[in-house]
Amino acid sequence: MPIPDFKGVTVAVTGGAGFIGSHLVDALVEKGARVTVLDDLSAGFERNLERVKSRIRFLKGDIRDPEACQEAVKGAGFVFHLAARGSVPRSMVDPVSTIDINVRGTATLFAACRDAKVPAVVYASSSSVYGDSAALPKREGEEGRPLSPYAVSKVMNEQLADVFCRCYAMKILGLRYFNVYGLRQDPNGPYAAVVPRFFAAVRRGEPPVIYGDGEQSRDFTYVSDVVRANLLVAGAPVAAWGRAYNVAPGGGTTVNELARAVIAACNGGPAPVYHPPRPGDIVHSRADSSAAASAFEFRAEVSLEEGIRRTGVSRA
Repeated sequence: MPIPDFKGVTVAVTGGAGFIGSHLVDALVEKGARVTVLDDLSAGFERNLERVKSRIRFLKGDIRDPEACQEAVKGAGFVFHLAARGSVPRSMVDPVSTIDINVRGTATLFAACRDAKVPAVVYASSSSVYGDSAALPKREGEEGRPLSPYAVSKVMNEQLADVFCRCYAMKILGLRYFNVYGLRQDPNGPYAAVVPRFFAAVRRGEPPVIYGDGEQSRDFTYVSDVVRANLLVAGAPVAAWGRAYNVAPGGGTTVNELARAVIAACNGGPAPVYHPPRPGDIVHSRADSSAAASAFEFRAEVSLEEGIRRTGVSRA
């Protein structure tokens, strides 16, 4: 399935100054879309939009603010909802703000899209919805109990999407991201994701920190594959909407293997050090993305080796 033509289409992207969001904005602008970005810059950065700032409309605002959401989605043909309070560990420390931003914010945005009669909404879900399910690979319909407030917020987002689809006849579709990494991912702060943390540590000559024994596994997804999944959804048939789909390569890389790959990409560095496991973390996560392949022909194209190489050669 070719990526649909966005030329002249008005599109809104929440969280568009963030890591994934800014890559999506770049791709949409390249394809001729008229893009509005809504971001409160609590996790995103204006520098991420430097390449396209003269070609987009930027609104600084909170997704919990109805007026900000209404302004952002006015006249939009598509809305891509990526704004969220991320991080499982941060949600364990501060569950209230995670639930407030991710759930109330999503409900506020969906309501604005309903009122503006937006034809289609794509939102970011997460592999965390699989919770304590031991089944591998992870398949839609085989979810377990959530293991963190962040996971709960993503489960509730999927429930909100289902309700808005059924009650208001809206077209909404979710994408369950699995451990996305790549350029522009912030390595700073106590809740940074593992790939940028490892790169930052090794470049400083410090050992990467692994929580647990490092044999927990993840399905690492390069950011360009996530962007392509969002774009492909725009051409999905009507029957594909109203669901959430896994977006991942379908690999199982241990954190120890990841550390070795990052150290190699940096031409050597200190061996990892090990800290106690963190509560809320899933032990093993590997996706079956066949539903997305069937619905809108998504297949990951970037291997972990290539993705780590791309992440290592540039810090843009």
